[in-house]
Parts: sequence; C-alpha cells; structure tokens
Amino acid sequence: QVQLVESGGGLVQAGGSLRLSCAASGRTLSAYAMGWFRQAPGKEREFVLAIDRSGVGIVYADSVKGRFTFSRDNAKNTVYLEMNSLKPEDTAVYYCAATRTMYGGTRIRNYDYWGQGTQVTVSS
Repeated sequence: QVQLVESGGGLVQAGGSLRLSCAASGRTLSAYAMGWFRQAPGKEREFVLAIDRSGVGIVYADSVKGRFTFSRDNAKNTVYLEMNSLKPEDTAVYYCAATRTMYGGTRIRNYDYWGQGTQVTVSS
C-alpha cells in the first residue's frame, strides 16, 4: 500500500502563496487517483480537488477554483497543491488522499489512503 506525507504548510499573509507537497512511498502515485481535502477548526473535512488516475480529469471546489492548482512530479513520486491569493478562510489542515479506483471524486469515503496533514494558516 502507499504511504503519504504532506509538507509545505505554514503561516502566510492574505494574498500570499504556498505550495504543499504530498510525497508517496511504497507504491507509485501514478497508479492512484488523488485528492486534496482540508479541515478547518470546528468544521468537517471538505473537498478541495480531485484528479483521476489518468492525470487528465481534474475537478476543483468552487471555493478554490482559479487560485489553487494541482501538479505532479512522477520522478519524485510527489504531487503538489499550489495555492495562490490565499484568504483567511483557507486556514485549515490540508490532507492528500489516494484511491486505486479510477476517480475518487469529492467524497472522503472514496479514498483509502491519507496523509497526516499539514497546517496552513492565513492571517488577515
């Protein structure tokens, strides 16, 4: 099975940018559909984006569309979440997730493997 480790979180001012990484070990990420989710304090975990196993089909949550971008580096077995124009409401713990199915979509239960999360804090 695959193990996922996120990194790259931190404290940033509103309008700033961060790039989160999700490094995999144990299996190659190209064999998985991926997702990014986030959980703010006192709130449920919510969908950020999902990409299918082919790497072609990608869906973004409306709240991040146009500001967040997914990318991957197969040589490093790592996927990334580039976050621009950050807002205080983007403050959350961010998680990457993987599934062996073709596409995990927006539902948490569709993903089998999760990282431990990385904290992103956006100050106003």
